[in-house]
Amino acid sequence: MKKIFEESELILNAEGAIYHLGCKPGEIAENIIVVGDPKRVNTVSKFFDTIDFKQENRELVTHTGTLNGKRITALSTGMGPDNIDIVINELDALFNIDLKERVVKDKLTSLNIVRLGTSGSLQPDIPIDSFCMATHGLGIDGVLNFYATPKGFIDDELTDAFIKHTSWPADLAKPYIVKGSEKLAKQIGEGFYSGITATAAGFFGPQGRELRLGLAYPQFNSLFESFNHKGIKISNFEMETSALYGLGGMMGHNMLTVCVIIANRIKREYSKDYKPLMEKLVHTVLERLTA
Repeated sequence: MKKIFEESELILNAEGAIYHLGCKPGEIAENIIVVGDPKRVNTVSKFFDTIDFKQENRELVTHTGTLNGKRITALSTGMGPDNIDIVINELDALFNIDLKERVVKDKLTSLNIVRLGTSGSLQPDIPIDSFCMATHGLGIDGVLNFYATPKGFIDDELTDAFIKHTSWPADLAKPYIVKGSEKLAKQIGEGFYSGITATAAGFFGPQGRELRLGLAYPQFNSLFESFNHKGIKISNFEMETSALYGLGGMMGHNMLTVCVIIANRIKREYSKDYKPLMEKLVHTVLERLTA
């Protein structure tokens, strides 16, 4: 007998749309571009050939249309791994749960989800105003620790090497490293820098930024920069990728993140104007995704 998801666990609004996204089945495409900033949805969807659906709820803005004969969605998530937890679970539910019967469907759908964002480089040789693809997501955010992960899903070798290299403190969430989609990386990533993308639970202290409050672990960014396990390095810092790769990957979706590097945290440099580069990245990824 199938498990039935109760109303308090799978929440729908009065129109039958899923609670936070405000969307119903059929209103989201299987190819999805996710961005943090709600205003960036327009930057993506203006390249579509057609737009046939728009929805907005809080910071979650959705545009669905077509490009090169393929259906595609642009969706804002807001900032942080907590928002990713909401968005990925609700996206999956729209495709893989029968919302009327409240049970998992017999046939599951695998989505292609590509995050386009901004990020800070942790390597001196990854310059500002470049593009960087996440081969892996390093989670120091703790989100995946609340889920039962299948054996072998987390890259234990890389994770253990990172914990050892940083002498990771026991009072912080246990780190985890998960791999992105090799399929999407081959399809989209040509010509981009690549490496492990570290995901933090905040913008300031969790990423080693110090304003009026002191840091408990000021050595972290230096240790992240120097991490090297069999040639695999930590390339950049942001706030969403590990939750995307972790949750989406466990559900069977293809996940990839590509970011514009707008800061080099090692050289203390910041981009003078990254918006034209974001448009270039959006156009490039859309063409490769829908080719």
